[in-house]
Amino acid sequence: MGKAASDDIEIQFDGKKCIHARKCVLGLPDVFDPSAGRQWMFPENASAEEIVRVVEACPSGALTYELKSADAKEAAPKVNTARLWENGPVEYHGELEIDGEEPRLRAVLCRCGKSKNKPFCDNAHLKADFVATGDIATKEDAEALEVRDGPLAIKPIKDGPLMVSGNLEIVAGSGRRVATGKRFAMCRCGASKNKPFCDGSHKDIGFEAD
Repeated sequence: MGKAASDDIEIQFDGKKCIHARKCVLGLPDVFDPSAGRQWMFPENASAEEIVRVVEACPSGALTYELKSADAKEAAPKVNTARLWENGPVEYHGELEIDGEEPRLRAVLCRCGKSKNKPFCDNAHLKADFVATGDIATKEDAEALEVRDGPLAIKPIKDGPLMVSGNLEIVAGSGRRVATGKRFAMCRCGASKNKPFCDGSHKDIGFEAD
C-alpha cells in the first residue's frame, strides 16, 4: 500500500487492485505521475477537492483518500451498479461486501477466468483475447427497483460463479440499464454463453477458483 499526503489530504494506493484505467494520470497529471518513479503521487500539486474528484473516478478502488481537516469521506452511490466492460471485467460500484475483503465502494472483478488475483481483475483478459460484449440487450423486466442502494454482498463460489446479493442494476458500458434484481449468479469462468450471467459452463470446462 503506497501513501502520499499534503496538508489537506492523504492518498492511499493499492497496486494489487490497479488495472491501469489511467483516470488518475489523465485527470490530474501533476498529481499522479508514474514517470517520477517509486514516489509518483504529489497531492500538494492540486486542491483536495480536485483530488477527491479524480480518486472517486478510479473504477478499481485502487486509489482511496482521507481528508485531514474534515470527517467527510467518499459516499456510497445512490444506485448500486455493475458496469460491463467490452471484452473485459465487470466494474462494481456500491456498498460492496466482498468475501474475505475489507468493505469498499469500488471494484473491478474478473469475468474472463484468467486473473491471478481473483476475484479482482488483473488485465489477464487482454492476453487471453477474451470476448464478451459490454452492450447486451435490455431484459424485459429491467425496471428500476424501489430501493436502489444499500449493501451489496459478493461471494465467490468455489469453482463457480460470483453470487451477488442486494439491490443491483447491471448496466452496459454506456450506462444503459440492462437488468435489475436482488440476486444474480455472475459468470467468472469466461465460458458462459449467457454472459455476464452464469449458465453452468464452469462445470463443463473444469473451472477452478477459490
